[in-house]
Amino acid sequence: MLDFGLLIIRLVIGISFAGHGAQKLFGWFGGHGIKGTGGFFDSIGIKPGILMATLAGLGEFIGGLLFAAGFAWLGAILITVTMLVAIFKVHGQNGFWADKGGFEYPFVLIVIAIGIALIGPGAYSIGF
Repeated sequence: MLDFGLLIIRLVIGISFAGHGAQKLFGWFGGHGIKGTGGFFDSIGIKPGILMATLAGLGEFIGGLLFAAGFAWLGAILITVTMLVAIFKVHGQNGFWADKGGFEYPFVLIVIAIGIALIGPGAYSIGF
């Protein structure tokens, strides 16, 4: 059952991350695409906005797919870096709790990603 539990966690977190990346990169799932996300990034001081939106989108999209597939370390690194930027550039100033725009949720995602990387992806994985 442990391996099945790891698979569920990896799929839910990884596919969710890939979806967020697709919002930024392609405008899918109600996202704003590179231009819209880049404009938002510029407006909050993350410059150059389009480049940073591309990097964030790639980190989320590729990191999420790698994590879901079971390449836990590679996926966790991309997820962690992306979420650390989100914490330090967007959410950190709002305190911890998510209902105030704080860093609670990105922090939890980092902990899950690192935890799974340390445990290993489980038997139902094409990664290592």
